[in-house]
Amino acid sequence: MSLSGKTALVTGGGIGIGQAIAVAFARAGARIALTYRSHEPDSRVVEAITEASGHRPVLLALDATSATEVPRAVDTVHGELGAVDILVNNVGGLVRRAGIAELDLDLWRTVLAVNLDSMFLFTHHTVPIMTTGTGRIINVASLAGRTGGHPGALAYATAKAAVFGFTRGLAKELAPRGITVNALAPGFIEATPFHDAFTTAESKRETIGAVPLGRAGTPSDVAGPALWLASAQADYVTGTVVDINGGQHFA
Repeated sequence: MSLSGKTALVTGGGIGIGQAIAVAFARAGARIALTYRSHEPDSRVVEAITEASGHRPVLLALDATSATEVPRAVDTVHGELGAVDILVNNVGGLVRRAGIAELDLDLWRTVLAVNLDSMFLFTHHTVPIMTTGTGRIINVASLAGRTGGHPGALAYATAKAAVFGFTRGLAKELAPRGITVNALAPGFIEATPFHDAFTTAESKRETIGAVPLGRAGTPSDVAGPALWLASAQADYVTGTVVDINGGQHFA
């Protein structure tokens, strides 16, 4: 699944799933640009991407919900790497858990902004510089968008369900340009800031115990399907959601 000669922009690529996707794409030959806010990629990751792809990644520190910072970042990528072939909208987060009684309007809007405004802004500004015929957009959703998530994740689950609709609508809109749009819906993925911050050890044990494959997922488990969707082998796949949960959803 070669990505030689391709340019990939991965948002939230400094850690976890985004980092794994960026490294996998680099190993497949893509030039990488990645964004981050609170999780700057460490030197080992930068070196791994550079060594694998032959190009030092373009690193962009920004607020992915900012209507001024995002277009500047996209312009920087365009100026340094040319047209974008692959956009991975990975930025997202729960922010904090809150039931409906505690979920005030400010938190609601913040969660939707982190998960949806970021995706919209990067897509809106990247599509005009995306290659026609072979362009790829991959949106990172969540199993929570299907199940409603764990207690206190109402706003997050709502936002991730909206990612499915955004993906399908955009797939129809961009099909005439030969640009595919798909989504990934990871389940329980360890070694990510999400579960480090918001999931207790007891909840982790219970969740993993309910996974038919008997283990938690890893960021590399998500990077593999992302690489396939970005490759020429998935040229006829658009508007779909790839579930990555070890059977947890239907168990």
